[in-house]
Amino acid sequence: MDTQDTPLKLPATAQLLDHQFCFSVYATSLALNKLYRKLLRPLGLTYPQYLVMLVLWEQDEVTVSDIGARLNLDSATLTPLLKRLEAQGLLKRARAAADERQVIVSLTEAGRAMKAPARQVPESLLCASACSIDELVTLKRELDTLRERFAKEAMQP
Repeated sequence: MDTQDTPLKLPATAQLLDHQFCFSVYATSLALNKLYRKLLRPLGLTYPQYLVMLVLWEQDEVTVSDIGARLNLDSATLTPLLKRLEAQGLLKRARAAADERQVIVSLTEAGRAMKAPARQVPESLLCASACSIDELVTLKRELDTLRERFAKEAMQP
């Protein structure tokens, strides 16, 4: 819906903090980040590092730019993450033979071995949510759709 063409008639209470959709998403994100800190502490990972590892567990030997595209992170944010994971011995970076401008990121044995204990993270998250798998899948799908709509609207002049 183009909000510029269709004025919305919102109630006066629409500007109350507790009625703000954005605040509910923000507060949920904070709570989720706290939970992830607790769940990832035994693995020695931060949430952004966990996301990088998820990408690499899906497909090993990918470029830094591919990881950045998957996670919506620029190289200035991603490079320090990768350096820390490399220092932990979980991955290695190497220049691509075909194009030295590209850096290929691959898992080490320790990085591959971490996948098994990391399986408890989504299981623990599911338990903490007190939702069924179907409920979480539906909620995720709805959030993905909403994110796409917001991204599309943000790109409009």
